[in-house]
Amino acid sequence: MEECSGGSTAAGGGGVRWGVVVVCGTLVYYHCGWRDASLLSLFADVLIVLLCSLSILGLLFRHLNISVPVDPLEWQISQDTANSIIACLANTVGATESVLRVAATGHDKRLFVKVVVFLYLLSAMGRVASGATIAYTGLCAFCLYELVKNSRPGRNDSSGGTQDSS
Repeated sequence: MEECSGGSTAAGGGGVRWGVVVVCGTLVYYHCGWRDASLLSLFADVLIVLLCSLSILGLLFRHLNISVPVDPLEWQISQDTANSIIACLANTVGATESVLRVAATGHDKRLFVKVVVFLYLLSAMGRVASGATIAYTGLCAFCLYELVKNSRPGRNDSSGGTQDSS
């Protein structure tokens, strides 16, 4: 089975990826949490912004004589990439189901207590703050964790671990 990997092959690319995730999460949090708008309104606003941006970029590229590929086959992901994404999602759901199943049987008392305490804390947080606030806080915490994990000085780089000592 394949594992989900959050690392990137390019140096510094992981920070950009998680920066984009934080920006998208901020947009969803602001739109749904503070403006009290629906997800349909969010998707409509995003579609309008994307269409306007693409039309402005198209005019700019036409003015600068830059050609943009418009063949849809160039923009598709490969079958291996799609399989990897689905395998990652299936592994996550399967692991969650197995943890909850073992906790529900009561054979592992420590796991049972951990699951009950975690669910109780989620319930308490849900009473204190809105779901959008909790989801956004979790997204920010996850992105900070990934940034710290990917920026460790002893981490191997994409060159296979060989470093030039000269």
